[in-house]
Amino acid sequence: MSLPRSTSDIINDSGISFGTSGARGLVEQFTEEVCAAFTVAFITAMQRSFSFKRIALGMDRRPSSPSMAAACTSAAQALEITVDDYGVLPTPALALKAMADGIPCIMITGSHIPFDRNGIKFYRPDGEISKQDEADILLANAPMPDVLPAKRNSVSDAANQTYAERFTTWFPDKPLKGWRVGLYQHSAAGRDLSAHIMDELGAEVVILGRSEAFVPVDTEAVSEADQAKGRAWAKQHNLHALLSTDGDGDRPLIGDETGTWQRGDIVGLLCARTLNIEALAVPVSCNTAIEACGAFEHVQRTRIGSPFVLAGMAELNQTYTRVAGFEANGGFLLGSMLNVESRYLTALPTRDALLPALTLMVTAANQAVPISKLFADLPARYTASDRLQDFSTERSQALLAKWQAMPSLLQQALALQASIAVIDTTDGLRATLENGDIVHLRPSGNAPELRCYCESNTQMEATLLVQQSLNALAKL
Repeated sequence: MSLPRSTSDIINDSGISFGTSGARGLVEQFTEEVCAAFTVAFITAMQRSFSFKRIALGMDRRPSSPSMAAACTSAAQALEITVDDYGVLPTPALALKAMADGIPCIMITGSHIPFDRNGIKFYRPDGEISKQDEADILLANAPMPDVLPAKRNSVSDAANQTYAERFTTWFPDKPLKGWRVGLYQHSAAGRDLSAHIMDELGAEVVILGRSEAFVPVDTEAVSEADQAKGRAWAKQHNLHALLSTDGDGDRPLIGDETGTWQRGDIVGLLCARTLNIEALAVPVSCNTAIEACGAFEHVQRTRIGSPFVLAGMAELNQTYTRVAGFEANGGFLLGSMLNVESRYLTALPTRDALLPALTLMVTAANQAVPISKLFADLPARYTASDRLQDFSTERSQALLAKWQAMPSLLQQALALQASIAVIDTTDGLRATLENGDIVHLRPSGNAPELRCYCESNTQMEATLLVQQSLNALAKL
């Protein structure tokens, strides 16, 4: 008679691995058994450090998310753990409520990746899991309990309410009164919650692009179609701003009064400066205007991915009192509690879409200037990014290893107009050219894609450098 399989056996056989933002894989890989195994392994790993009898659960709008959430629920209940189901909501809203309650949580989401894929994000009672926690989950090797058929609990709106109150308290007195904000809702988990929050802040909200089919919006690689939509919407509706997020609401997409979608790292820079942040942890791929603007006492560069930004923030919290981080995708992580007069904003050490977006809108409204004005005094460094899809990780890694050993081959392969001055391998391969341009190539941690980030002195030059690089890579 064969022994029951352990969580490690099931997870290892599934083909699913951790990327930069949780466990990701094809929908067919996330069977009920696999979802149950991840849940049991996560709870087992957390119980070694924390005492709890409840976990929180949420999900995005992907067609596969409800069944995955049901499997996780039944597995937790088999371990006599109560599940607080908060239904469809933004990831930061779930994390905020779970942290307030001092319990772990599980978010079913694949964020921006295509709908035929999905994922699971895990949170400790004190925030996102670390890379060590990921390893502990994979190595938990816990026995699988007898799990009843997958079934979800009734859904509570408490997490949404807590998240909304965070912003209506921090931004009092309806500061967006008189503003018309276009909300590109598509299939975002927090689309209705975002509308409610902006309405509470006084804005007139124009609903745009709502979709019942899943739309994989990537805030780092905005499609030409979405760029055209933004410009058309701003003109048609006479908007002061545009707002959207990725699928699970932790990465913002904010457009100015012309409908131009702004880069996430520049939005993060402006948000951090407005909040008087002293020290920042940001990935190596972010715009160098962060240092050049002179607004921060210290900027720590990390590998790409929120676990690395969080580790950097933890180090900075030992020295500084106002710490934050953000990523090139715009997700903003608040590492310290902020106080202004009688108002406060609790730390939320996970990516959040609404804090940076609302901070920019409220700042512009208070100053009676268009959003585009906020960007005018920043150093003239511009970034662009895009990706090659269906480009295997193994192929990417082989190319980067070759070019790291012989940078001249990279210059030749991409037909770069200037020689390579510096190679940075903090994450992928980041080449700074003698003319100051930057080309950064990195395999995605979530999908078979090769990402390209470029920086130059004008937006056109950065965009052309990305296009030139990807066109050359596609021919290899």
